[in-house]
Amino acid sequence: MRRTIFYVSDGTGITAETIGHSVLTQFDGIAFDTFRIPFVDDEEKAHGAAARIRNAYAASGVRPIVVNTVVDPQLGEILATSGALMLDVFAPFIAPLEAELGTKRSRRVGKAHGLTDFAEYEARINATNYALTHDDGVDVNYSDAEVILVGVSRVGKTPTCLYMALHYGVKAANYPLTEDDLDKLELPRRLLPYKPRLYGLTIDADRLAQVRQARKPGSRYARIEQCRHELALADKLFRRENIPALNTTHTSIEEIASKILAALGIEKHMF
Repeated sequence: MRRTIFYVSDGTGITAETIGHSVLTQFDGIAFDTFRIPFVDDEEKAHGAAARIRNAYAASGVRPIVVNTVVDPQLGEILATSGALMLDVFAPFIAPLEAELGTKRSRRVGKAHGLTDFAEYEARINATNYALTHDDGVDVNYSDAEVILVGVSRVGKTPTCLYMALHYGVKAANYPLTEDDLDKLELPRRLLPYKPRLYGLTIDADRLAQVRQARKPGSRYARIEQCRHELALADKLFRRENIPALNTTHTSIEEIASKILAALGIEKHMF
């Protein structure tokens, strides 16, 4: 079974897509074709989005599903003419909150992703720059690092560091365990002063070989035997040094970041 999903928003559509994706993962056995339609902030764009949704309905013969974060109810009514199942993300929360807070919502478009706090924005930018300059052991001065991810090459250290920087303002560095490090089976000396900040990442050998094969086809680096060898030694090192570790094979980057921050006791909220 296949169903078509549209994420429609008067802003970037990130909120609609994030929430919608989280809900859709609860349904097994259905393939979803997803489309994001951002910046639907006037009637012309709303009519255009409705026409696109209607065309998808006509082509498939199955009613599309629209996950909607458009603030203006008039634009929502236009979208509803498409005949799709309309899921308004904000609707269940607005009335109870208005009653509880004693005030009406402002209906300001794009507020969720607006640049409302310059200090938070600067923290994210600084953390992102930090992650980039401390990627793969390029800069090994970790005195300012809040998190240092360790693991063999291609287990997801870099994207996790960047995600934590962009969404939490966390200064995250990463150190790739080399064959020399693994053969010695001891923590590199430069990491010893920062042991409480270390967190290990690992992955299934088959998946690692697949990722490495895409990067360096036919190389020793990508062979399954090499991947198994490196991962086994890294696991021994983590256990010997009592470094917490997480297998990233079937875990989203959002969950990886959340688990790392919780394990290290870093209490920062998503921007």
